[in-house]
Amino acid sequence: MEYKIVLMPGDGIGPEIIKEAKKVLDTIAKIYGHEFSYEELLLGGKSIDVYGEPLTDVAIEKAKKADAVLMGAVGADAKTSPWYKLDPEKRPEAGLLKLRKELKLFANLRPAYLHNALKESCPIKEQFYQTEINLMIVRELTGGLYFGERNTTVESGIRKAFDTLTYDENEIRRVAKKAFDIAMKRKKKVTSVDKANVLDSSRLWRTIIEEVAMAYPEVTLEHMLVDNCAMQLISNPGQFDVILTENMFGDILSDEASMLTGSIGMLPSASLNETSFGLYEPSHGSAPDIAGKGIANPVAAILSAAMLLRYSLSMDTEANAIENAVNEVLNAGYRTLDIMSENKIRVSTEEMGDLIIKKIQ
Repeated sequence: MEYKIVLMPGDGIGPEIIKEAKKVLDTIAKIYGHEFSYEELLLGGKSIDVYGEPLTDVAIEKAKKADAVLMGAVGADAKTSPWYKLDPEKRPEAGLLKLRKELKLFANLRPAYLHNALKESCPIKEQFYQTEINLMIVRELTGGLYFGERNTTVESGIRKAFDTLTYDENEIRRVAKKAFDIAMKRKKKVTSVDKANVLDSSRLWRTIIEEVAMAYPEVTLEHMLVDNCAMQLISNPGQFDVILTENMFGDILSDEASMLTGSIGMLPSASLNETSFGLYEPSHGSAPDIAGKGIANPVAAILSAAMLLRYSLSMDTEANAIENAVNEVLNAGYRTLDIMSENKIRVSTEEMGDLIIKKIQ
């Protein structure tokens, strides 16, 4: 069976890291007898340069026909890039937001896992977390403040702006089901994060989460206010399994959680819709300052490819092979610049990809 994968390398270091992820997928296909076909499409600044817009309708339609999309990163230095002289809806990041909306991707999965070999890179001393750091943040992706009505006006010479945070129960219920399903395959615990002591939207969120939880009696549910969760991620990150939260809270908390691993360059992500289709991308940005230097860390992109295999193609064995290979390479002491430490072996972007492939083989 042939699986169609759309590649959107994007800007900055995106093409470099997606090249390594594709090499890993090709290795998996050869070893396990799969057939992957690829189509590379432009997204972000590169699309602006060619088409005058960050994402074309043609690219959207081609992405919809694929089994999954593997993306690099979009954007550049906002101070120097001509892309940021354009209107906000024409800038690189607008292409990604449009892609998520058109593909109806409502659940963003952001794992944060501290590899044993990288414990020295974690900013929290080991004695402050009693158990391993291995959590999954499930963030609602298409509602809330980022997609609510907004406006800026001038009244009597005074500038005024508003943003609207809106959720309906169906939006909450569908992302909650994703989170509980994932928890069933992990440690069977969900921490739902909100601001129910202040916000009506959070009080509805909490009500719907409790209704969904009734269908998952094996899963332990706890509620936590977002400010407390931000503190708990630092003071006791080992307590978490699956963190479920709305769009803006998830945006902030997932970046905070990423630093527990020592480098955001290590972390993959997935954005899913109601089918098996997903968009997979590293959690980090386009890092234009190191683009083309061969020093970017491809691990997040490679692990995003592993998530693609697991969540869109139902290839758990193959995904495990990639993740185990990454662990073995790190345990052997190989490091890209962002995770380099004393007495370790520094390697390039391409060398890191090749090392992971050798471990898979």
